[in-house]
Amino acid sequence: MTLKIIIITLMGIFYICYFSKMISQRKKGIKTDQLGKGKEGFFKFIELALKLITYTIPILQVFTIFTFDELVSLWRQVLGILLTVLGVMIFIISILQMKDNWRAGVQRDEKTNLVTGGIYTISRNPAFLGFNLMYVGILTTFFHWYLCLATILAVIFFHLQIVYVEEPFLIEKFGKAYLDYKHKVYRYFGKK
Repeated sequence: MTLKIIIITLMGIFYICYFSKMISQRKKGIKTDQLGKGKEGFFKFIELALKLITYTIPILQVFTIFTFDELVSLWRQVLGILLTVLGVMIFIISILQMKDNWRAGVQRDEKTNLVTGGIYTISRNPAFLGFNLMYVGILTTFFHWYLCLATILAVIFFHLQIVYVEEPFLIEKFGKAYLDYKHKVYRYFGKK
């Protein structure tokens, strides 16, 4: 039961930070949730699928955690908790360092700045990395096939969002500055 409480607490911290950031930006007149808005075709599909997955997966995670009755080995417990903690920490640091430039999805009309300092010196997409680590950490701890499928879909759609929606937008908006940054820092982790 302690393991379940730890993971649910970490999820709570993650989602409280996520929604607090959105609410804080909304109060400043910033439209943070841009997923699927103003997009067409494949780009709209990617963003709407990503939105559906990211709103569905916490429900699946909580359901899995509370119905899970397997005995989990110590190494899976430790690895799962470490990955989840790391994911939550990376996500929180990334949205704090993004300040008011953070968005869920892209919108060409919104004014944003290119953020390349702090955690962004070792990952071009730390918020996505944080989501993925948290998802994999929970899956590692409370493995179930339907949660595995949902986690795989989430990771795939985060990647599609980055490659087909965000990176082209950033190249268009910031040009050489983004291309120089892209040549220095890996998409998920590390410097070149």
